[in-house]
Amino acid sequence: MTNKVISDEERNEKLKKKKLRPALELIPPTDPRVHSSIAPYDDVMLAAFGFENRHDLVEDMFKAMKKYGGIGLSANQVGLPFRMFVAGDHPQIEDGMKLAVFNPIMESMSDEKVMMKEGCLTYPFLFLDVERPRKIQAKYQDEHGDFLDIKLDGMMSRIFQHEFDHMQGQVFTNKVSKLKLDRAHKKAQKEMKKLRGLTKTKK
Repeated sequence: MTNKVISDEERNEKLKKKKLRPALELIPPTDPRVHSSIAPYDDVMLAAFGFENRHDLVEDMFKAMKKYGGIGLSANQVGLPFRMFVAGDHPQIEDGMKLAVFNPIMESMSDEKVMMKEGCLTYPFLFLDVERPRKIQAKYQDEHGDFLDIKLDGMMSRIFQHEFDHMQGQVFTNKVSKLKLDRAHKKAQKEMKKLRGLTKTKK
């Protein structure tokens, strides 16, 4: 009887903390945290940012990723100094494969490369043709603290590489020429103007 009461109290306390924790928000691309290499993650860092454990962090990260319509999100994109990212959880990508990645290490990349159009939540409406290795092999820790080896091909390989770049303080705009980037920015600005126009019309 006593154990159940304690358990209920603990559960209520966790719910209170979760409600008090603000939703994660994207920081602008001009913020230096987006362009800074991230130190190795350690669980002791969680409490300072209102997280009780890795599961809480992963849950909030996936919520933010879906809120902004992404298929990958790195912690530093939402202002958190954690060397971690979430990826996948989309029915059309690897049968809904879902990854929570802590302290990733890239072990190998295939010689075969593929050019594909990429977007990034930090840069709304900006899409760039980026060449990346088709396959990778990597190591990381998951939300349970288990060490895993993974081999990825295709779309999940690309997402993993894109988010891994964020861990190094690198963004996809660094991978194209200034001319291509300028053209893409102009297209992005046009799309944003269209969206603003539609928003005003609806009002």
